[in-house]
Amino acid sequence: MSIDHLLLPSPAKLNLFLYITGRRPDGYHDLQTLFLMLDHGDQLEFRRIPGEEIVLEPEIPGVPLEDNLIYRAVMKLKPHRKVSGGLWIGLRKVLPMGGGLGGGSSNAATALVAANRLWDCGLDEDALAELGCGLGADVPVFVRGRTAFAEGVGERLVPVTVPGKWYLVVVPHAHVSTREVFCHPDLIRNTPRRSWEQLRDLGWNNDFEPLVRRLCPEVDSAMNWLDRYGKAHLTGTGACVFAEFASAEEAQAAFRALPPSWSGFVARGLMSSPLQEELARQAG
Repeated sequence: MSIDHLLLPSPAKLNLFLYITGRRPDGYHDLQTLFLMLDHGDQLEFRRIPGEEIVLEPEIPGVPLEDNLIYRAVMKLKPHRKVSGGLWIGLRKVLPMGGGLGGGSSNAATALVAANRLWDCGLDEDALAELGCGLGADVPVFVRGRTAFAEGVGERLVPVTVPGKWYLVVVPHAHVSTREVFCHPDLIRNTPRRSWEQLRDLGWNNDFEPLVRRLCPEVDSAMNWLDRYGKAHLTGTGACVFAEFASAEEAQAAFRALPPSWSGFVARGLMSSPLQEELARQAG
């Protein structure tokens, strides 16, 4: 029987490492990264409604509906629907935009999964991930919902297991232009390609970090502060930074010392996404 309502999480991710191993002729970059799912993120509510309209509330200031990744994801599913109706979508946004936590990509993945169920499209995970790749390089990892080692532009995913840790994520009041840092002549682009087995036992870094720290003093300040409590890392192209802790108590202690000029949160690293866990729970 068809369902007409879903309430689903849209989790954040961290890039525990991120290396640029080359630049392609088409301008895209080859990379190697480790995506880790977090138990923290946005929430999306979906209701099937009469007619054909796709309604997204609230509107995101400065982002036309047609450019919103949630809307674009849903429109990719429309040709595959087996039941009629439009969709009302409510977004509870807690993740910062442009912070390197994958919020927009995660929202798109949750929308793909939800529309697939509400419209009885019947697409499997591989098909949804392929559709997601057309929306953004990070969307497939959220569709599949497992911590993974990624290569290519981030679309070639291998599920891996890493030790469970707690993380303090600091959100400096800064914006990092992904396009600007990818195009910057000083970006490291020649890190040697290595296997997961080689990378697994190394100290992890992010090739964007030196450049972002130089271009964005607020990120540099946040990393210097966080280094007092644990090794600070940049996630994605920034601006969010994080450090890992062995326990929630240690992470919370550092969080309580966070300067009031920044925001942040404590989250647990997961091998399986909260989205996948919620879908499994609903399936019984």
